[in-house]
Amino acid sequence: MDVREAIEARRAYRSLAPVEITDEIVEELAEAARLSASCFNNQPWRYVFVRDREVLVRMHEALSEGNVWATAASMIVAVASRPDLDCRIKGRDYYLFSTGLATAHLILRATELGLVAHPIAGYSPKKVREVLGIPEDMTVITLVIVGKHADEIGPLLSEEQAKVECSRPERLEIGEFAHMNRYEEPNG
Repeated sequence: MDVREAIEARRAYRSLAPVEITDEIVEELAEAARLSASCFNNQPWRYVFVRDREVLVRMHEALSEGNVWATAASMIVAVASRPDLDCRIKGRDYYLFSTGLATAHLILRATELGLVAHPIAGYSPKKVREVLGIPEDMTVITLVIVGKHADEIGPLLSEEQAKVECSRPERLEIGEFAHMNRYEEPNG
């Protein structure tokens, strides 16, 4: 699979089947993130790979009600950083951007390995910090839910989530977000 194929294959599926998460898989995902670009090569990203069943169960307490489907995950990756780990140039903090780039690499590598890697926003950062021992000064940016895509619609999905599972949600047309030479608000 080349990069374009991984980009096209990547989907935020919620129907997950169990899959063994080996040391090799964790190393592959971490290596993909490690090679990402960052401001002055600061590499501000910090990941906690959670695959131990007892810790996963404790992580379930951090999930919002709408993310109950993530309890079927074989691994949850907590993504964290803080401003002092990366550049601050003329009032612009880069730690979120750099960490996002690295996380995109991780997600695309997971896709290439035949896994679903679905980043979510519905969780309690306080509970994640508590369960994983992440310091208070770190921003828990996202959780990446990892598993194998199930052949059947998962029973934990809401009706709306099940509907989205069957076909890729609509994407913006290129002209709605890509501009040439000058930003222009869309007509409307």
